[in-house]
Amino acid sequence: MSKFTEEDFKNGQILLFDKPLEWTSFQMVNKVRWLIRKNFNIKKIKVGHAGTLDPLATGLLILCTGKMTKKIEEYQGQEKEYTGTFTLGATTPSYDMETEVDETYPTDHITEDKIYEATKSFIGDIQQYPPVFSALKKEGKRLYEYARKGEEVEIAARKVHISAFEITAISVPYVEFKVVCSKGTYIRSLAHDFGKELDSGAYLSALRRTRIGEFDVKNALGVDSFVNEYL
Repeated sequence: MSKFTEEDFKNGQILLFDKPLEWTSFQMVNKVRWLIRKNFNIKKIKVGHAGTLDPLATGLLILCTGKMTKKIEEYQGQEKEYTGTFTLGATTPSYDMETEVDETYPTDHITEDKIYEATKSFIGDIQQYPPVFSALKKEGKRLYEYARKGEEVEIAARKVHISAFEITAISVPYVEFKVVCSKGTYIRSLAHDFGKELDSGAYLSALRRTRIGEFDVKNALGVDSFVNEYL
């Protein structure tokens, strides 16, 4: 006997998931939609996510079902918190580990003081260039489609807000951090720009989303937990 009914899902549920590494946000949506459809033997159920999380990131992904999908935009606009790791001394075209290192840089001059000091340049409203390996659209195509073909594409900077940027551990070349930021902030771009600020290079080597607005990853489920608690 299901703990939730077909009507519960159609009327709308907010589901918090802890997205596993290497899953796309769309795979999570498809998996949950399939589980609900299979459980209730129904053809259609609306399921959507409130903000993409890259395949190489883990952590909080909000899924909405049924009538609650109308709330997706509201949740997408809320403040987000991330933890993760920058690797100093190198860059990659995607600004993370999706692509191979393309250039290396010295790190001998980087002290702990310089690392702490560098965070100050990124607090408040900043102009940020999204990575060319991203799902943003330009002239009807995703930016990563241009990038994978090696095509040059001009990307406009956009204003984002970083309300907190804290270094939590340093073991050069690895720097662990916590960031609280607005919608539209790319932590991969922050990694890239952070490397430049240190007269070196950097890319994002680990990322976890821990909070969206009032929703915390501590309250999030895995797929198996979802089946046990909801279906």
